[in-house]
Order: sequence, then structure tokens, then C-alpha cells
Amino acid sequence: MTETTPAPAPRRLFWAVVLIAVVVILLDQGSKWWAESALGNGEVVPFIGDLIRFVLVYNPGAAFSIGTEYTWIFAILTGLAVILIAWYARRVTSVGWMVALGLLLGGATTHLGDRLFRDPGFGRGHVVDFIAYADFFIGNVADIAIFVGAVMLVLLTLMGRPVSITTTPKASTSASDETPVD
Repeated sequence: MTETTPAPAPRRLFWAVVLIAVVVILLDQGSKWWAESALGNGEVVPFIGDLIRFVLVYNPGAAFSIGTEYTWIFAILTGLAVILIAWYARRVTSVGWMVALGLLLGGATTHLGDRLFRDPGFGRGHVVDFIAYADFFIGNVADIAIFVGAVMLVLLTLMGRPVSITTTPKASTSASDETPVD
């Protein structure tokens, strides 16, 4: 016979998701502030040789600068993603999902803030990118959080870990639990 123990309270884990998101937002916006104040537009500063460099660019598009003329669409889609992630975060009872959704929520929220409040204007703002990965692409801290969160989301899904569970089985150690009851 097995007993069940309650899963972690969704309310508590929701606030942990929010805390992770806030940390991502602060790290991302702080690093963007540093990049804008320390790097001249187009200046390249090697960090790990040619593998990782710092170079300031303003990206109106999505990953790999795709869709540069559709910035307002990315703002709407990002806003919807933030709402969807927050909705799912209310149901989280798994620490793995808590971390994944916190990273995704933080990354999406800070990108939404860039698109809404940065130049050239509301809903058309450009995302500040400054971490160049060889000659592959240029990103930022939010991109790292989104990537790690997305990988975690895929792994948790492939491993069959649900976002929300009500109870978890707990092995019984009492011999009397094995005795059938008439």
C-alpha cells in the first residue's frame, strides 16, 4: 500500500516562477545597460577569442534577425507568450517546470519590454543584442534564458513530467500496511 504526500503548493511555486523571471529581467536589462554604455555601436570586444565577443547591435527582428519588418507582430506574439506562460505558471507543482517557466517568462517579458519601450517607438522597439557567438548570431541574456528554458521544457515533456500533479506516491515502510484488511 502506498501513501500520498501533497505536491508542492502551486501558489508557492508560482511566486518562485515570478522570482526567477524577475532575476532574468534584472540580469538582462542590467547587461543591456552595460553594453549600451560600454560598447560603441559596431565596436567588437573579444571575450573568449573569436568564439564569444561583445558587439552592440539593435535587432528589430526575431532570432537571427528574421522578420525585421514585422517588429509589431513580434511584440503581439511575445505579449501572448507572456500571458500563456504566466497562466501555466499558476498550475506548476514541479520544481523543474518552475525553473523552465521562470526562465521563459523572464526572457519573454524583457524582450516584450524592449519591443514596447525602446527606440524607434512603442511596439516597434529594437531588442539590444551584444553577445556574439562566433559568426553564428548575436544575442543577449534573455536569449540564453529562453534557450535554457525551452530545452528544459522539451526534456521535461519527453520525460513525461507533468506541469501539475496533485499528489506524489510515497513508499510505505510499515509492515502493517501490507496486511490485507477484511
